Amino acid sequence: MYAIVEIAGHQYKVQKDQQVFVNRLQQDEGAKVSFDRVLLTDQDGNVQVGAPAISGASVSAVVERHLKGDKVLIFKKKRRKGYQKLNGFRASLTEIRITDIKA
Repeated sequence: MYAIVEIAGHQYKVQKDQQVFVNRLQQDEGAKVSFDRVLLTDQDGNVQVGAPAISGASVSAVVERHLKGDKVLIFKKKRRKGYQKLNGFRASLTEIRITDIKA
């Protein structure tokens, strides 16, 4: 069984016991969190699509840890002008483990 759920503004395809990296959540490490914006569920070929979300469906997860992603470098240059700019950032992420999917 899998579900497509909206977490922190992004859509993820999740299954039970899967670990997912999402945008930083406010909950502490070890906290249980539930997402009720489930857009689609599939259970052995029985697909249920919401309009836009399935009422009564939810995905439960546990916050494993907070971390920072890999560094992303942004390089800007304008040719023949002597302009070069190097900038970078590391995204703040939260690792969650999916514990249950209720349809």
